[in-house]
Amino acid sequence: MKTIPHTQIAEPAVTCSTCAACCCQLEVMLITDTGVPDRFIDTDEWGGEVMLRLDDGWCAALDRDSMMCTIYERRPLICREFEMGAPECIEERRGIATAYR
Repeated sequence: MKTIPHTQIAEPAVTCSTCAACCCQLEVMLITDTGVPDRFIDTDEWGGEVMLRLDDGWCAALDRDSMMCTIYERRPLICREFEMGAPECIEERRGIATAYR
């Protein structure tokens, strides 16, 4: 019996044009004041401020046509620190991909 060596499949590069905005389905706590407009702020069950998510589960600040943030310059700190293409981003992308299989 032959053993086939384990091969890794390369992840496609994540760019602005290939981003699926997976992170926009995560709960985002507002821990600093970045100027997020009030219409995009909600309160969680513990009284903390979070980004409002609509009935579809996506962030209310996400433009559904372009899949880009409508308040990018005033986005929360957590969104600023969630780096496109970082391991956390890739993990969220995998989760979204398997959800629709």
